[in-house]
Amino acid sequence: MTLTARLMAGAAMTALTLGTAMPAFAAEKWDMPMAYSASNFHSENGVKFAECVTEATGGEIEITVHPGGALFAGADIKRAIQTGQVQLGERLLSGHQNENAVFGFDSIPFLAPSFEASAQLWEAAKPKVEEVLAEQNLVLLYNVPWPPQGLYFKKEVGSVEDMKGVKFRSYNNTTARLAELTGMSPVTIEAAEVSQAFATGVAESMISSGATGYDQKVWESLTHFYEVDAWLPRNYVMINADVWEDVSDANKEAITTCATEAEERGLTASKEYTQFTYDGLREGGMNVEPASEELMKGLREVGDTMTQEWLEAAGEDGQAIVDNYKAMQ
Repeated sequence: MTLTARLMAGAAMTALTLGTAMPAFAAEKWDMPMAYSASNFHSENGVKFAECVTEATGGEIEITVHPGGALFAGADIKRAIQTGQVQLGERLLSGHQNENAVFGFDSIPFLAPSFEASAQLWEAAKPKVEEVLAEQNLVLLYNVPWPPQGLYFKKEVGSVEDMKGVKFRSYNNTTARLAELTGMSPVTIEAAEVSQAFATGVAESMISSGATGYDQKVWESLTHFYEVDAWLPRNYVMINADVWEDVSDANKEAITTCATEAEERGLTASKEYTQFTYDGLREGGMNVEPASEELMKGLREVGDTMTQEWLEAAGEDGQAIVDNYKAMQ
């Protein structure tokens, strides 16, 4: 049993009593696509959420979770929810910065490099993010941060200069821009394709959490992981607004309660999973260590440039988020 599974098994679910209701003739069946592997803590958390909803609604709503991009690839999940192809699903919203720069607030390098700072940044950004989602026919149910992002390579890297020419896996505008500013070559690769990309040489590096590297066993192709704590991106579970509108008040209350539990459980798992996955990468044979001062100096300079670029793209909305966040410091 994985650490995440033990954590989640230990978080007892309390059955919700929502009053007497007539039993449904047949359960309403929902599909919930997720981009990451079934063993990933986000996916395991999604399964627990689905089980909670079935129990809390008295079996009136049954959710089938489809991890690993099995139903829709990561890049297609948000659109599938918006258009009603599925009722709900999970997506890394920073992958859609091209639609609205606000979605990239959680991927600004070194702005909020800890779980505490990430929580404050989310508090500052939440009203605007929910407003933008509402305009896109989406309702946010819960979100969970990834562990801090580090850099993976198949060679020793001591400075930004050492990164030049490396084929770098990108998954959103931020990671693609990071590659460009450090002289690397960005290659767009979905999470489910990471292992194959490294094994075949399509990519040689990425920035991601220890969780992604551990789940994908990247030690089979890569050799070094540098702890840089660049940012903590978030995965968001969203539901189609029309579907949500048709849900009874009692079931909305049940789903909202399950979502709150999932958010709290996911945060705990993310924190615990950080060290667990670092240890797992080491056991796989990787060098896991903090980045050198020279490398961090170069990365922070790149981060400053990217922060200014994001603020220009996000305009007043972005500036308000950063200002509100800094006021909490």
